[in-house]
Amino acid sequence: MPIRTKQILKFLAKASVAVILLAWVFSTVGLESFRETLRAARWHYLGGVWLATVLFSLLQACALRIILRKQACEVGLHALFATTCVTAFYSLFLPGIMSTGVKWYLLKRSTGKGMNVLSSMLYNQATLAVVMVVAGLLALAVTGPTRAAGPEVGRSPYLALLCLGLALLVVVLSVLVLNERTGGPALRLLLAALRPLPRRAQEKGRTMLEQIAVFQTAGRRFHAGIALINVVDGLLVGLLLYFLAARAADVAVPLGALIWLCAVVFVLGKIPITIANLGVREVTVVGLLGLYGVAQSAALLMSMVMFSGLIFLGLLGAAYQLYWSMRR
Repeated sequence: MPIRTKQILKFLAKASVAVILLAWVFSTVGLESFRETLRAARWHYLGGVWLATVLFSLLQACALRIILRKQACEVGLHALFATTCVTAFYSLFLPGIMSTGVKWYLLKRSTGKGMNVLSSMLYNQATLAVVMVVAGLLALAVTGPTRAAGPEVGRSPYLALLCLGLALLVVVLSVLVLNERTGGPALRLLLAALRPLPRRAQEKGRTMLEQIAVFQTAGRRFHAGIALINVVDGLLVGLLLYFLAARAADVAVPLGALIWLCAVVFVLGKIPITIANLGVREVTVVGLLGLYGVAQSAALLMSMVMFSGLIFLGLLGAAYQLYWSMRR
C-alpha cells in the first residue's frame, strides 16, 4: 500500500474516533441542555483564555530557547513563538504528538541541526510532563474526588498515599536519569520497563530516552532553571487558563481539581488517537468533573472554551504561515 494512502487512512481513522467520541458526549449531555448552558455562559472570560493560551506558548518558547542554546542552536524568541503557533495550526489537522514533527522540521531547517533540535524538544516536553504529572498527583492527593464523595470514603488515606508515592517515584526517576553518574543504570532500568510494550512503542521510548540522555552533563542549575520555567508555565499559567475556562462555563470546583484535570488532559493529549485531541478532551473533562457534581453540559462547555484557545493560537499560526509564504 502506498505511503500516502496509509497516511490518509490513518487520518480518517483518527478523525472517526474524534467524531464518535464527540457524538457520544453530545448525546449524553443533550443538545437542549447544552443550548441552555451556552445562553448562560460568561463570554467575557473568553479573551482571558486566549491570552493565557498565548502566554503558555510564549513561556514554552522561552524554555526551548534556553535548551537550544545549550545545544549550540541560536534561535530567536519570536521565531520560536511563531513556530509554536504554526505547530498549533497543524495540530488542528494532525493527531497528538505527530504535529510536533512540524516544529522539528521548521527548527531543523533554520538551525541545520536536526538531532540537536530533536533532543531539545524531547527534553523540554519531558520536563513539562514531569512537572504536570507530579503537580497533578499532589493535587489529586489533596483534593481528589474521593475526599469529597462522603465522610466515610473521605477518611480513606489510600488514594493520597498512592498519589504521593507515585509523585515521589516520578521525581526520583527523573533525577536519576538526568544525573551524570546514575543516568546509565537508570536508563537501562527504564528501557527494561519498556519491554512489555509493543515494538513500535519500545522504539519511540528508546529514542526519547537516548535523546534526553544528552542533557545528563548539563548541570543541576540548568535542570532547575528549566523546571522552574515549566512549573510557572504549567501550574500558574495552565491553572489560570483552566480557571478562566471554568468561570466562563460557571463551573465551581477546587483549584486542586483543576490542577490534576489539567495534568490528565495534558498527558492524554500526547496520545495520537484523534485530531486536535477532540473527543478525548471532552470525554475526560465531562467524566472527571462529574465526580465533583458538575453538570455535564457545563463541563462540556468548559472543554469547548479551552479548545477555543487552541483555535486562536492556530489562527495566529495560519497568519504566520501566510506571511512566510508571501515573503518567499
